[in-house]
Amino acid sequence: MADTGGIAQDQLRSIVARIERLEEEKTVLATDIKEVYAEAKGNGFDIKILRKIVRLRKQEQAERLEEEEITDLYMHALGMLTTPE
Repeated sequence: MADTGGIAQDQLRSIVARIERLEEEKTVLATDIKEVYAEAKGNGFDIKILRKIVRLRKQEQAERLEEEEITDLYMHALGMLTTPE
């Protein structure tokens, strides 16, 4: 392995090549995801809500519940929600 200025060239090239390949894969995946959302929209689904659902499903239940409780608290404080009498 060649060593120039303390840098192992072959190892560096390999790392850069792997990063470039992963970046290409990421671009392809992003395009695929965009197409699925477009399909969903074409079938009448609300894309904004779908994105929110996907984000929420990534969270742990406790984290999701805490977020919902804080959101409700803030909405009540702003008069956006009313408590039933």
